[in-house]
Amino acid sequence: MKGTILLVEDETALAAALQQEFQFEDYQVLTASDGEQAVDLFNQFQSQLSVVILDWMLPKLDGPGVLRRIRRQSTIPVIMLTAKSFVGDKVAGLRGGADDYVTKPFEIEELLARIEVVTRRQQPATPQKYAIKNLTLDQKSRQVIVNNLIVQLTPREFQLLLVLFQHIGQPCTRDELLDAVWGVDFTGQPNTVDVYIRLLRHKLNPTDPNQFIHTVRGVGYVLKGE
Repeated sequence: MKGTILLVEDETALAAALQQEFQFEDYQVLTASDGEQAVDLFNQFQSQLSVVILDWMLPKLDGPGVLRRIRRQSTIPVIMLTAKSFVGDKVAGLRGGADDYVTKPFEIEELLARIEVVTRRQQPATPQKYAIKNLTLDQKSRQVIVNNLIVQLTPREFQLLLVLFQHIGQPCTRDELLDAVWGVDFTGQPNTVDVYIRLLRHKLNPTDPNQFIHTVRGVGYVLKGE
């Protein structure tokens, strides 16, 4: 998945069309149809969001009001989406903390390009390779090697190991792993993480499955090198 978009738009048909386009482009999408719902969703899922697409004219709380509440606690990219085309409105939106501004009507390709630009600015440099002891993961080649031998992982197993590497030494809850690997809209079995952890442990070291991934009782799992 490319990331998670919070789409705030009260025009039902437009919101449905944008949601479909975003999902086709491999984004997770959360939708809100009024400003108060947008703030609630942002507060609940802000750590998982990549960008907010925010309409200017909204029921209950307008777009600038939502933007002000977001900016009190986050620098997440926000693209204003509106029928307003006056220069003064664009300036007000940008000065209020918006990262970009798209005027309706627009082409979806333009909006997607602007999303890529603003999210790219936010992304810190991330390591391409991770290693502990005799286990290495190369994110670019998508290879996992143990004792100089390539371990064949499914895409989901690879992503799960990558998330654990990105939080090495830090316990991850089952819910955090589900959100990061399967997405916030996952509705499958609650023991899915446990099943994949068991498969991953066996592939990394069949003779000592607990060598790398340790269970944190009452919390979840952690990747450690000891």
